[in-house]
Amino acid sequence: MTQTHARTGAVDTRPRSPWPALWALIIGFFMILVDTTIVAVANPAIKAALDPGTANLDNVVWVTSAYLLAYAVPLLITGRLGDRFGPKSIYLTGLALFTLASLACGLSPTLGALIAFRAVQGLGASMMTPQTMAVITRTFPAGQRGAAMGLWGGTSGVAMLVGPLAGGFLVDGLGWEWIFFINIPVGIVGFVLAWMLVPDLGRQPHRFDVVGVVLSATALFLIVFGLQEGEAYDWAPWVWVMIGAGVVVLGLFLWQQKLTRGEPLVPLGLFGDRNFALASTGVAIVGFTVTSMSLPLMFFIQLARGLSPTQAALLLVPTAVFAGVLSPLAGRLLDRVDPRALLVPGLLTVTGALVLYAALMNMDTPVWAFLIPAAMMGIGNAGMWGPLATTATRDLPRHQAGAGAGIYNTTRTVGSVLGSSSIAAMMQLSLEAQLPAGSAAGDVAAATELPADLAGPFATAMAQSMLLPAAVMALGVVAVCFLRRPDHLRTR
Repeated sequence: MTQTHARTGAVDTRPRSPWPALWALIIGFFMILVDTTIVAVANPAIKAALDPGTANLDNVVWVTSAYLLAYAVPLLITGRLGDRFGPKSIYLTGLALFTLASLACGLSPTLGALIAFRAVQGLGASMMTPQTMAVITRTFPAGQRGAAMGLWGGTSGVAMLVGPLAGGFLVDGLGWEWIFFINIPVGIVGFVLAWMLVPDLGRQPHRFDVVGVVLSATALFLIVFGLQEGEAYDWAPWVWVMIGAGVVVLGLFLWQQKLTRGEPLVPLGLFGDRNFALASTGVAIVGFTVTSMSLPLMFFIQLARGLSPTQAALLLVPTAVFAGVLSPLAGRLLDRVDPRALLVPGLLTVTGALVLYAALMNMDTPVWAFLIPAAMMGIGNAGMWGPLATTATRDLPRHQAGAGAGIYNTTRTVGSVLGSSSIAAMMQLSLEAQLPAGSAAGDVAAATELPADLAGPFATAMAQSMLLPAAVMALGVVAVCFLRRPDHLRTR
């Protein structure tokens, strides 16, 4: 059917049911989110293959951070591009770029080449992600978005946790290259289905804030690079200067956005909606947590306990199962209840799971015991991804769907970038504190199997590192307590 918006004059051409289009978009969305965490389980294999001569964890961590940084920086403008040129066109362009970059990643002969192509992957992903949320906002009525966002949010949670699982099977069975090659057939199928099923929605005229793009990109790069490389340079004064400069530039960016009379890159007025502001904060915390927890857990399981990538990945099966089953149920329930009824228990459950992981990460815990916090993670994820996305976007005006989706996903991805950077520094600091005198932290982390006298201190260091995402997630619990009841429930 066709609908004309009185405010903008834009024309939306909608299918009778928006669900086929959403399912088509979900395929590509699932793929790019899997790539956010799939590298975690492959890091030891990638380091052994492409970076065997160095004793620095930060080098291989950049395989994740480069992707996340290139993903995060353009999100603000790619959301606007979807409004201007249509979500379908931008989504398909991003999917094609992502798929081709995946091929290049798998063929990379050096670690530097892999990091570069991962950045190209991130750029493609940044073009795709805002369009999925924009399509939901523009095609589903406000009172029915809970089920759609439940599927979207459930996909986020399952994908970011299935990544290590899929990575384990692929690394053990075919080699680390196949964590990228697997994207090629998935990308082709996703492209065809999206081209056939996603409608051509109306376009909105937009002017692009070039100054804002430059300032935001500069701020993010300075902060993330400083956090990422700080430990490698013993937190030299210039590192702190770089981080401080990033914070200053970020402040200039926000000031410039406030003064911009045309169309700012970030419409600060959106943050006047308390639910949008708090949900965006919450998803940044969730992104930080999910990304950061994978690294110490996988290094502990594989290096300290001696499990293969496949065996390590199998310990995450309960997470994927519980999240996949419960997320759609939570989405349908969300259209009828206050989101806090799902978010508070969900975030608390994840916090408890992380603390339990930290308590179990020693040489005496039976391996099967790690299935318990994995199940708790799945249950908690069902109560946070979908409810956060629905809460953030439910009351946004349609003409700002792209901008809102861009901001929301930017905060999520920035959280993931900071999580990846911070956990690398935390792991390095913990290793330096726990290892016996004369043992190099980088040498231990670069090993494929640890001797008995080092395995215990290494396990303690990884357990201590796991407390960082637990503490950050506890802040998320506090944030969601201040959400307000959605507008469509107030009328009941």
